[in-house]
Parts: sequence; C-alpha cells; structure tokens
Amino acid sequence: MTTSSILAGKVVIVTGAGGGVGAEIAKMAAAQGASVLVNDLGGDPNGEGADVLPAKRVADDIVKAGGIAVPSYYSIASWDTAQAIVQDAIDAFGHIDAVVNNAGILRDVIFHKMSLEDWDMVRSVNLDGYFYVSRAAAPYFKEQGSGAFLHMTSTSALIGNMGQANYSASKLGVVGLSKSIAIDMQRFGVRSNCIAPFAFTRMVGTIPANDEANRRRLEIAKRMTPEKIAPLACALVSDEAADVTGQIFGSRMNEIIFFGQNRPVRTVQTSEGWTPETVLSHALPAMRPNFYPLDISSHVFTWDPF
Repeated sequence: MTTSSILAGKVVIVTGAGGGVGAEIAKMAAAQGASVLVNDLGGDPNGEGADVLPAKRVADDIVKAGGIAVPSYYSIASWDTAQAIVQDAIDAFGHIDAVVNNAGILRDVIFHKMSLEDWDMVRSVNLDGYFYVSRAAAPYFKEQGSGAFLHMTSTSALIGNMGQANYSASKLGVVGLSKSIAIDMQRFGVRSNCIAPFAFTRMVGTIPANDEANRRRLEIAKRMTPEKIAPLACALVSDEAADVTGQIFGSRMNEIIFFGQNRPVRTVQTSEGWTPETVLSHALPAMRPNFYPLDISSHVFTWDPF
C-alpha cells in the first residue's frame, strides 16, 4: 500500500476516522507508512448513538490495501474513554507519534433558541474531547521527546457563521488549546497545529437546503471532497514539519491557506486617562475605521474552490 514513506515507523491516532475527513487522513497516513489507530464512536452527526462498523470498515480497508491499522470504538468525550483510546494505540503498536483530533458533531441552532443540551453536547466533543485525547497522549510524547498534535478547527470559529454559537465557540477554543500545547510542550520537542478543513462530509450534509444561499453552499461544498485535506494533515505530522508549530492552516479543494492570529491593530492613548465620555468621543472614533464587519465565512471566501 505504501506510496511513499514520510510517516514510516510512525503510529498515528485519528479520531472521527470512520468516515469523511478522518477516514481519508487515516488512509493516507497508512499509505505513507504509518500504523494507524482508526478511532470512531460511530455516532450520528448530532452526537447520538454508537456503531462499531465505521471504524472497523476503514481499518479493514487499510489492511486490505496492504497498510497497518486497528479500530478503536471509544468516545473522545470523557477523560476515561480518551485514555482508553490512547491505550488502544499503545497496546496495538507500542508507542504513539501523532494525534489527529478530527472527531466532531454539529447541532446548529440560532442562538436565542439554543438549548443547554445543544451547547453541552457540542462543547463536550469538539473542545473537551480534544483536550482529553491530547492530554492522554501528552505523557508519552514528553517521555519520548517528540510528538505531533493536529486539531481540526473551522472558519465558523475563525471568521463566523450563523446558527453555530456552540460549534464556533468550541472550535475557537481548539485554536487556543493548540497554541497553549505548542507553547507548553515545545521544550519536549512536541508540536501542535490546526487545520480549518473545507470539505463535504456527513456533518456538512446536515445543512438544510431551505433557501437559495444554502442550496448554492451545498453544491459548492460537494465539490470539496474530504481526501483533499489529507495531504496537508499528513505533512504536518511528519518529521519534515518538525519546525511547524502553533500555526493555523486551511485546506480548500486545491488551496492551502495560512491564517493570521490575533494581534493589536490600533492603539490610542491619553495622558489624562480615559473617561467613558472620552472613550466615546475619541477612542472609538479613532478605532472605528479598523472595525471588522459581521462577516461569515462565505463573505470572506467569495471565490469558488479550485
């Protein structure tokens, strides 16, 4: 199966690998020489249910193609089950070299109608779960003096989107988590990066085609197939990218995007100190030309993928 060997001898955990982006990353990692733990609870896009078949099917496909893979069926959404995922990799392969945090769920609801369950479910998988799995792997990376984390974020977080307060907040939290891991673990040779993937997946397919904008959005999304994400993901967890850490990338069809990070844009000061009145009369007017509009992702990525 191996087409090249940039991941030869590596052990890679891919969560949410029973389909979509995760499955394509798992398959390409195996094709690049890695032993892959294919983790997937097998729940639906809303986080309900469980099924062993998705993870087993992807692992079997990798093995049939000549690669090395074993399935893992635990949820990422608790401390104990995340520990069990990492233990599955240790039991199967003896060590781990990379974790791809890809599992995720959607519960899109306009903010004023969002329930506590909608918020908690999405956060528990898309943010807490990434912490749990990363934390479970961290001692092994520290001990061996190497390791790579790769986390899926979203332009819903980096830019904005409607009806996704739970998802956007969680995915922006992932950016902060990744940067903190990169800072805290650089001394141990461990790195951490993010990808905002553009791809048509089972989750994206839950977007309702209830108006012309959404219908066009879905048609464009269908052209952005999940396998387009895998090359960037495999490159970032390889030894050849050992100097790349704390960064945010995007993958959109045949485009690779590098995202900026929050930095000061404009400052104003006064020797007398500020009052509410002078903030309103001087500070805000000075800064207003630099304000960001209420963009959503499609307002920024205005060109069709190519």
